[in-house]
Amino acid sequence: MVRAGTSFGKAGQDHAPVDILEKTSDTLRYMAEAGCTGFDCSEKTIGIVNNLDRNLSSAVDDLKELRNLIGDCQRCKLCKERTNIVFGTGDPDAKLVFVGEGPGHDEDQKGEPFVGKAGQLLTKIIEAMNLTRERVYICNIIKCRPPGNRNPAPDEIKACFPFLERQLDAIRPDFICALGTFAAQTLLDSDEPISKMRGRLYDYRGMKVMPTYHPAYLLRNPEKKRDVWEDMKKLISLMNT
Repeated sequence: MVRAGTSFGKAGQDHAPVDILEKTSDTLRYMAEAGCTGFDCSEKTIGIVNNLDRNLSSAVDDLKELRNLIGDCQRCKLCKERTNIVFGTGDPDAKLVFVGEGPGHDEDQKGEPFVGKAGQLLTKIIEAMNLTRERVYICNIIKCRPPGNRNPAPDEIKACFPFLERQLDAIRPDFICALGTFAAQTLLDSDEPISKMRGRLYDYRGMKVMPTYHPAYLLRNPEKKRDVWEDMKKLISLMNT
């Protein structure tokens, strides 16, 4: 079972990572010198451990570099009416990433994903999984609000999707929850309706994808909340396997 307060970061959430790695390296070296054979204490393994601190910081660095690369993006027509670029938020070392469709009015104003009514529902879903928004990562297929909250156009998705790909490559989560039709169809290069895709596990570049309904859809169709919770229970079980 997932318990409240469980850390879903990939390493060293509660202690200084470098201190832990140094102690691990020293222990492995001592065991090797003592002749222990039940563990891999080779110089190669010790070298990997010594380099882990660089890997821990790489996601943060890669995301900062990517945000700088996006800059004041003018790559598609959405730049003309947006207020803020909505990049993403959460733990760069998260095991679970939620990917939505695109920013709405509240997100455009604040510059953060899922902060409106749909975002409040997503927060409740995350908390029901005994997680917090700080322990996951949240982003969207596109990073600028379509006027009137219309669906994103194919050329807008094409212009923005490479940045999402790089976000996911930087974070390398074990699991992605694709929220809604556009997130699921774009990530999985599919035209299958979300009603058929939801609750099933797919692969995206070595990351496991669980599509489900978008929280905004649930606000209009509250009877579908049970379906989403069934999907989340499957996801919880997979994350604990």
